[in-house]
Amino acid sequence: MDVNKVLFISQEITPYLAENDLSLFGRDLPQAIQEAGIEVRTFMPRYGIINERRNQLHEVIRLSGLNISIDDNDHPLIIKVATLQPSRMQVYFIDNDDYFLRHTSQGLETSLSPEDNDERIIFFVRGVVETVKKLRWEPSVIHCTGWVTALTPLFLKRVYADDPSFAGTRIVYSLYDTKFDGNLDHRMVEKLRLDGFSDDDLTSLLDGDVDYNKLNKIAMDYADAIVQSSPEIDPELIEYARKSGKPFLPYPGTDNYAEAYLDFYRSL
Repeated sequence: MDVNKVLFISQEITPYLAENDLSLFGRDLPQAIQEAGIEVRTFMPRYGIINERRNQLHEVIRLSGLNISIDDNDHPLIIKVATLQPSRMQVYFIDNDDYFLRHTSQGLETSLSPEDNDERIIFFVRGVVETVKKLRWEPSVIHCTGWVTALTPLFLKRVYADDPSFAGTRIVYSLYDTKFDGNLDHRMVEKLRLDGFSDDDLTSLLDGDVDYNKLNKIAMDYADAIVQSSPEIDPELIEYARKSGKPFLPYPGTDNYAEAYLDFYRSL
């Protein structure tokens, strides 16, 4: 396929968050794809630990203001943007006072208030998709990295299936070894039903608690392609990816990996 625009939806991006494998990947891969001549945009959550002044975040008024309903409660969507130097890559931040703190130095909300993670990731995913629609920016590929992004393929293939913004888009999901402990809220499936999903849509989340593996499985159910972005991934998830029959890119290593990803995008 012809790849001219790639949307990256990332759980973490440095320098907005501390350097680790996930945040470095969230910065380095989009930058490398942009340097290859592809138009790139990136999204991440606006965690409270992010220093907005130092990183020069500012609200995009024309994109903000939409209310996203979750569990029959409305949550205002706030969009902020910053320009990552020296690449001048635009990074968009999904913000909301209910799910992201104003200021904190204690860590990420995904760890500080894990009881809200199910709604937090629903809000994040829906916020990204609604913002991309408002931008009238039609990506060739959407690449999702980190469990916070795992519901993106589900929403795109069900709620937004007929939206012309994503008519020709291929969705790539990265298996990454950054996990969460325990389970998501026991009412998560019920909340997704309120968004119009049927039990057939949510098969991988049924029968018991929603843990890290289940969340990754539903991402793979609806993604068009899967990549292994960490050297060590739970063998159960690798087997699930391979059995899906979908295009699968094994871990490409750390040298010239952007070229491997770009070739994989084009192969879709």
